[in-house]
Amino acid sequence: MAYNLLQGKNGIIFGALDEKSIAWRTALKCHEEGARLVLTNAPVALRMGEINKLAEAVNAPVIGADVTNMDDLKKLFEDAMKHFGGKIDFILHSIGMSLNVRKGKSYTELDYGFNQKTLDISAMSLHRVLRTAWDLDALNEWGSVVALTYIAAQRVFPHYSEMADAKALLESVTRSFGYHYAVKKKVRVNTVSQSPTRTTAGSGVKGFDGFITYAEKMSPLGNATSDDCAAYCVTLFSDLTRMVTMQNLFHDGGFSLMGVTEEVLNALEK
Repeated sequence: MAYNLLQGKNGIIFGALDEKSIAWRTALKCHEEGARLVLTNAPVALRMGEINKLAEAVNAPVIGADVTNMDDLKKLFEDAMKHFGGKIDFILHSIGMSLNVRKGKSYTELDYGFNQKTLDISAMSLHRVLRTAWDLDALNEWGSVVALTYIAAQRVFPHYSEMADAKALLESVTRSFGYHYAVKKKVRVNTVSQSPTRTTAGSGVKGFDGFITYAEKMSPLGNATSDDCAAYCVTLFSDLTRMVTMQNLFHDGGFSLMGVTEEVLNALEK
């Protein structure tokens, strides 16, 4: 059911790869709620993914951009504003990549060159996106930026490895840039800490199947799905959440506040 929460709003969605991705589901939901969109991803992801299928579904152009390249980001924002005929109201940052995780390196044996790339792509990319929008005055007042994160920024999940550090940095950028953007333009910047979700990227983490089962048992409401997350992001892009900024918002079925559930205790006592 649509509520027209984003009627008349313009948004950029970073990171849609395939139908499993949260960015993909969010784009569909934003379109359903009346938003006009621009889709973007890294050139290599555009070649590997299926984003043109999404673009057709939501009637949006696809503009490739390397989030480590300021010239690419500048062109993305300029082209988006030309397409919209005006400024931007919301941005979804759904970007994360770890070469160390991909190569199976443990946290105690990180390749520091890989680590630098992980932090650059997964966290500092948000700073670059916000800086580009700031420099170009690309966001409307009361605009909203949401970045996707994970509770490993606060708690230890051994196989999440260096991505935990990247998410901690991402959340710090959200707070620090969020202050400046709120003062300057009333723009809100928040992170959403989502349940473990069966995306193409998430499934690459060692032990993912066991972990997602554990999280389901530890969450009173169960794990939040990609579509659930998309709906939550829509509320954060809407005018209903104008006074929410610099927050890390847990969207995890209650997992983040649990010590242990009866279901987990019963399983351990068998």
